[in-house]
Amino acid sequence: MQVHFEVIPHILKFRFEAGTSRGAFTEKETWFIKANTQAKPEIIGWGEASPLKGLSLDYSTDYEVQLKSQLVGLSKLDFPEEAEALLTFIAEHIPANFPSIRFGVETALLDLINGGRRMIFNTDFVRGKQRMPINGLIWMGDVDFMQQQIEEKLKEGFSTIKIKIGAIDFERELDLLEGIRKRYSSREITLRVDANGAFTEADVFDKLEQLASLEIHSIEQPIMAGQQSLMKSICEESPMDIALDEELIGVNDLEAKKALLEQIKPQYIILKPSLLGGILACREWIALAESMNIGWWMTSMLESNIGLNAIAQFTSQYQPILPQGLGTGKLYHNNIESPLEIRKGELLYNFAKDWGEIS
Repeated sequence: MQVHFEVIPHILKFRFEAGTSRGAFTEKETWFIKANTQAKPEIIGWGEASPLKGLSLDYSTDYEVQLKSQLVGLSKLDFPEEAEALLTFIAEHIPANFPSIRFGVETALLDLINGGRRMIFNTDFVRGKQRMPINGLIWMGDVDFMQQQIEEKLKEGFSTIKIKIGAIDFERELDLLEGIRKRYSSREITLRVDANGAFTEADVFDKLEQLASLEIHSIEQPIMAGQQSLMKSICEESPMDIALDEELIGVNDLEAKKALLEQIKPQYIILKPSLLGGILACREWIALAESMNIGWWMTSMLESNIGLNAIAQFTSQYQPILPQGLGTGKLYHNNIESPLEIRKGELLYNFAKDWGEIS
């Protein structure tokens, strides 16, 4: 099938200033991909290309130009109409250095061949028969703001809380975590932290020791990516489990992925389809991780509900037990209305609700 593509830019507006160790966000650029065919123009598939400035390989000031250029080339091709063949075809025709474009096109075309119903994968999740556990995410900010978020997540019924650390004084961050532990044991509330590479070789082991005393489940990317020898030592010696995140960016070849995991031997890896090259790329990471007894969970990367829906449906195929990082749907004032809902720390698809219009 030949496909016509259209790009619709959108700026997502945060409800608050979302802080990380790399800076704070108040808005997020994203691009919706509309796909249809001349034979059935009324059937529309939607995808989302959503790179993150300062992190994504393919983000640039002329990203929209590059996106449109890729889609012009793709519109001349004859796409297969079977899902697995389609995913392989996309990987062959979109270079690996455009990971967010790959994922956006995968999503749009899977939606298209499934009838334009926002059904990317036909699973129990999208039929409303499966819920997925997710973590409640606490953004960086001053102590009062972080404490407020923690209280909200606990009241909402989350049993796993993920806290971004590394931007304010470490002692104050420890105080916040200790405050939770004084009220809830590790059997009642699971705590994850994400340092986004904020620790250094000089302080990482001391900080890990202090965090471990609070029975933290795991820490994501304690040091900056690219220090594989040090990261290997951390994974071997840390008193708490380590999850690789940014370390996976730009590792596209299957053998390179295998070599990275074999060298570092992390306890977990974090998968973000928009960052790592889409569905097929993440499938490779999952297969390798499971073969090495490495745990994993999926995380959205500040996409709108269009991208979040695709990631959630993809993840639901694995029927995950570990809480996933898929709780970003309420971040924005101007998100696309969707059937995705969060209830008591679980993400569900309320198929009785309609999707909002994209304009």
